[in-house]
Amino acid sequence: MNIYHTSVLLQETLEQLKVKTGKRYIDGTLGGGGHTSEILKRGGRVLGIDVDEDALEFVRKDLGLKFNDLKIGTDLILIKENFKHIDTIAKANGFEQVTGILLDLGVSSHHLDEAERGFSFQKEGPLDMRMDKELQVKAGDLVNVLTKNELYDLFTKFGEESFARLIASHIVEARKKKRIETTTELSDIIRKAVPFSKKGINPSTKVFQALRIVVNDELDSLIELLPKAVSLLESGGRLIIISFHSLEDRIVKRAFLEFAEAGLGKIMTKKPIVPCEEEIVTNSRARSSKLRVFEKI
Repeated sequence: MNIYHTSVLLQETLEQLKVKTGKRYIDGTLGGGGHTSEILKRGGRVLGIDVDEDALEFVRKDLGLKFNDLKIGTDLILIKENFKHIDTIAKANGFEQVTGILLDLGVSSHHLDEAERGFSFQKEGPLDMRMDKELQVKAGDLVNVLTKNELYDLFTKFGEESFARLIASHIVEARKKKRIETTTELSDIIRKAVPFSKKGINPSTKVFQALRIVVNDELDSLIELLPKAVSLLESGGRLIIISFHSLEDRIVKRAFLEFAEAGLGKIMTKKPIVPCEEEIVTNSRARSSKLRVFEKI
């Protein structure tokens, strides 16, 4: 079992990727290497990209043990970088034309489980949320520095939070007394600001999503990546994107439509592929996932 991260929609992804022996594939969100491992098992060569050194180190060790004859640097090339630079990374590593590109967006299980990374409101840790530890701005900087109106705009635009103004007001009042340092401090402030039903979504969910998106510049990076990814595909090559919230999914859906209208290829998923009930039961993170596929002509 992969202890770093459980890949969602794994079998569905492999069915759509149609891995061929000796062909080149790019995993733009390496994570725990779940998807990459299966591509390697089927004879594919993989360029794995991730901004998180923890993920790269885990995959080096984990896949090195799983595949005794795996040549890291040949069969599997690992690069620490933001996937928005996929074009320059690919060309620098001999992956100018590839058969498939995969992105499993969002936060990994490892990030949520490691309290010190600050991604989860269910675990006490510093308000960090940086996927790349070399980034300068942390979630705590945003929470403690942005004005009430700026926080409102952030929570509205990137979290689609209907109580954004109320939450922003409570945050500003709370930080007058002391700097907001931890995930649980912020979660407690939000809980006091927003009516909460045990049956509904935790009121911290959308706020933490918004902060994470902004800290890691996730949406702009995705927008920048998509046309570059399509340009790297060979004829018949497929781009597969797994998203976890409506903001990501809308960007992917819109881009695929634009690519199709430009005659670059065709959309293979009229409706996104979603997880079955069995997968949701075994991996609750899969619940909101949507998989879309574009095939280049």
